Amino acid sequence: MTDWTALLDELAHDRAGLAPDIRERLVIYLTLLDKWTSVTNLVASSTTPRDLVQLHLADCLALLPHLGDADRLVDVGSGGGLPAIPLAIARPALSVTALEPIHKKHAFLATARRELQLGNFTPLAERDEEHHRRADFRPYDAAVSRATFHPTDWLARGATLVRPGGLVLAMEGRDPIALPPGADRHAYHVAGRTRAILVWSPHRS
Repeated sequence: MTDWTALLDELAHDRAGLAPDIRERLVIYLTLLDKWTSVTNLVASSTTPRDLVQLHLADCLALLPHLGDADRLVDVGSGGGLPAIPLAIARPALSVTALEPIHKKHAFLATARRELQLGNFTPLAERDEEHHRRADFRPYDAAVSRATFHPTDWLARGATLVRPGGLVLAMEGRDPIALPPGADRHAYHVAGRTRAILVWSPHRS
């Protein structure tokens, strides 16, 4: 049985201090994600428990300092809930919507919401285009997508989902992209790798 708590203890984020209830929920989430991945392609089958924590979870938690004062966030192409669920766990006051049109993945997100009792987490089986066309659509404070679109494509798509002054967050890999005017690049390190979070306010007045 995987000792998720021990793996969490290795994270710099954890040493900086994750509250006990947040740690407990992250352990439940990681256990559930690992179990479902054995039968559903939520993350690559070659992903080890250590990779899941050191690469995937750490990557998601790196977004926290860049959310600003956002109250509502949307994660597009959420898959196994990365980064939507870790963000919803770590920031209980943040309302997180996860868009995932693939049935099996959406089923996992709905199960995770129930098992974790995440009242601030809403999974929807929708693509971003149809979500934007809903009669009750209300622009978000922040939009993020991880490993679903090329960062350049995502910045353009994300801009349709946020309010004036809202933020689009993109996860950049090894190859830097040309940034739109006003965007910032924030480099960080995860498991010995250098990555960057792009932060852009497309409708800044």
